[in-house]
Amino acid sequence: MTRPCARPPDRLLTETKVNLPGLRRNLWPLAIFAVIAVFLGVGLTLNPREIPSPLIGKPVPEFRLEPVKGRALGLASSDLRGEVSIVNVFASWCVECRAEHPLWMQIRSEGSVPLHGLNYKDRPEDAARWLDELGDPYTRTGADLNGRVGIDWGVYGVPETFVVDKHGMIRHKLIGAVTRKTLDEKVLPLVRKLQAE
Repeated sequence: MTRPCARPPDRLLTETKVNLPGLRRNLWPLAIFAVIAVFLGVGLTLNPREIPSPLIGKPVPEFRLEPVKGRALGLASSDLRGEVSIVNVFASWCVECRAEHPLWMQIRSEGSVPLHGLNYKDRPEDAARWLDELGDPYTRTGADLNGRVGIDWGVYGVPETFVVDKHGMIRHKLIGAVTRKTLDEKVLPLVRKLQAE
């Protein structure tokens, strides 16, 4: 009786060796995908309205704007010193600006804080008509026709709202339309705190 021939042990080992260079090469796409997935996952948990601004804690940029058509008072950096104020960046073509406008009218009627408007890249006639139709909540309104002042303020969309302290320092930036909740929980408490300082 003959016994079947067994493979030599060294041949068995060479056939089952793992090809490490090939395996490493095949794992790179998986590793890159995992890193991208982690960054995207973290990014999805962030609030886009709370993007940090490099201007927080810094003086407002130096500027001087002519008034919006039909208004008497323009807006300049010197107007933002001496009292706590809110600066709202708006435009007649902005849908969210229209949505938040009634809240600014309420703030104006309450008289708790001066509200200034920075009209961003708008046609003079459109801005004037918009304020005439919806009401003008602003103490001063500057027309930033070419958007240069908005760029200096770090604006990349409207509406945006800034809280400025009595020393002319930017203390808070809000991106997007203001809501009653945001006003009551963030903006107005900060305004009151700064007014008490």
